[in-house]
Amino acid sequence: MSSIAEPLIKYLENLQSQGQTHVNIDDDARSILREFFIRAKTGKPSKPAKSPAKTPAAPSAAAAKQAKDPTPQPLTDDSPVETPTESTTSVTATGNTKAEKIASLKKQAGSWAPARSLGTLRQTMVFSTGNPDADVMLVGEAPGFDEERLMEPFVGKAGQKLDGILTAMGIDRKSTYISNIVKFRPQMPNQTTNNRKPTPAEMAACMPFIQAEVDIVAPKVIIALGGTAAQALLASNDPVAKMRGQFHQFAGIPVRVTYHPSYILHNEATSEKRKLWEDMLSVMDLLGMPISDKQQAYFLPKS
Repeated sequence: MSSIAEPLIKYLENLQSQGQTHVNIDDDARSILREFFIRAKTGKPSKPAKSPAKTPAAPSAAAAKQAKDPTPQPLTDDSPVETPTESTTSVTATGNTKAEKIASLKKQAGSWAPARSLGTLRQTMVFSTGNPDADVMLVGEAPGFDEERLMEPFVGKAGQKLDGILTAMGIDRKSTYISNIVKFRPQMPNQTTNNRKPTPAEMAACMPFIQAEVDIVAPKVIIALGGTAAQALLASNDPVAKMRGQFHQFAGIPVRVTYHPSYILHNEATSEKRKLWEDMLSVMDLLGMPISDKQQAYFLPKS
């Protein structure tokens, strides 16, 4: 039982070590905690409550729709979910090279029982991209519609904005390592292109992978993109505005918190762009990269 709950326990212990005494949880988290309690007491998984009766679509119509629209479908009540066991809740990186070790993590993530058993994540796994020998590791919260469709983190408009930021820094995207806290797109009712941020339970279930990725890549710096990713890495409930502007630590690696590229897409204020850019200048300085006068002046008020 302890191995099944271990990711959540580690997450809560990390919060406690940061001085946090209370955690807000949602209905999904309550369901998971209730499941852990029942299994610890009886040794057996609880029986899922029956959902209200639904009128099923005609099989032929459903098959036709699936053939016409190959977009990955979310888990349903009838989707098979593997019951977590000790062998399916232990992350082990195997291989001789960093690339081989990352590949072994990716293979495990696809059927990762702590995440799959939640029933709140979609089926398509989106792991990571980039160079496992990178000096810079970028971490987001979870894949969205575009990421799920292309099976790569940070694509679409947010990814294009991130590429522009890296280019302005003089960094090639391919030279970085890019990942997300949660490896599956969070599920929503009647979901199409809409996304939601992951829950604490979903992040706790996937945290062992980020921890293993950091250990393997051993970057010189981690850039946490957005509040959700930063809160998971740093076990904090603070907003980005409070966490940014300084370096934190995760597994001994400096962490710079900054705004998510999508935030900048929706907030065109020059002052906000300057804040993000100041975080990037600090990363460049940490890496010993040259900073030109032009780069130093980006988004400053013109006199």
